[in-house]
Amino acid sequence: MSAAVKTESLLLLAQSRQAGDRERLLLAIADLCDGAPEAGRPEIQALLGDVFMTLVVDAERDIRRALAERLGRVEWAPRGLIHVLALDEIDIARPIIAASSLLDDAALVRVVVEATLEHQIEVARRPYISESVVDALIDHAGPEALVALAANDTAATTEDSLARLVDASRRIAALRSPLARHPRLTRQLAEQLYAWVGQALRQAIVSRFRIDVTVFDSALSDAVQSAIGGAPRPAPVEDAQSEARLVAKLQAAGQLRPGYLVRVLKEGQLGLFVQALATLGEFDASDVRAALRARTTEPLALACAAVGIDRVVFPDILGRVMGLNGGRPGGAVDAGKRTAAAFSLSPREAADAFRMFVERI
Repeated sequence: MSAAVKTESLLLLAQSRQAGDRERLLLAIADLCDGAPEAGRPEIQALLGDVFMTLVVDAERDIRRALAERLGRVEWAPRGLIHVLALDEIDIARPIIAASSLLDDAALVRVVVEATLEHQIEVARRPYISESVVDALIDHAGPEALVALAANDTAATTEDSLARLVDASRRIAALRSPLARHPRLTRQLAEQLYAWVGQALRQAIVSRFRIDVTVFDSALSDAVQSAIGGAPRPAPVEDAQSEARLVAKLQAAGQLRPGYLVRVLKEGQLGLFVQALATLGEFDASDVRAALRARTTEPLALACAAVGIDRVVFPDILGRVMGLNGGRPGGAVDAGKRTAAAFSLSPREAADAFRMFVERI
């Protein structure tokens, strides 16, 4: 197509008020800029920024996704547009987060803090993220994003940030395998990690660091003794606040669902379970913790019924909670009867019954 024909086509599209024509104009301008070295000039950048932002506002989702795929690896794209697309729905944001060189550290940190868990995972997978982005992920990201970060060997993970990930692996089981194989894992951190991994990973750690197994077994023994030396301690205030922020972020993004309760219990994260159950049921977290200390399983069953947990799933939840909570709640022998009574109620009835029950605990 000649330049004259291209220009005429663009003018016709620009004059049209049809949504489809405006979207075609958007993609046509992107095509035109791909082969135009002058697109990177500051004055052209300013113009392109205005044009693209005006057109993107009203563009359909599929068009925004096609544009993001096209702009993910180009240098001429307006930086403001790239930042907007990085905060769009994850299917649109993914190619931008994964590859765009126009996303600086500040923009990536903003994605971590403001966007969804899926966005955090994509940032964690991005090659060669900086120390500041790594720290932001550890401070704000959910467990799945931390696992992706631990598996990203190109990330600028320092000994301090790696130590924080090792500490988090005590409650996030999925972190242990990538950390055990991390190229920057130190001998000291390996000794800490050894206490929380399974037998296969223990053998890999011992083989990698060529240390007498009795040294690591001593570390494991100390950890076990510490664990059984007293009743489970409540999480530090800063951990509880971090868990509350994560759950609030998932809720705001529409990603907090009953299935999340089972997932965090599988990862050994009782604190997140408490916060998520309280948020889903609109309960006080202190009431949920009281239910976990109860001498009967009834309040926990009522809370789970209130948030839509299926009756057949509850025994698994109860077993995992008891395993993480020193055998509480009690009354496992009557769990079947208590479960049947709780799950025969509607969610609203179960929620009301839960609140009445915890007032008597």
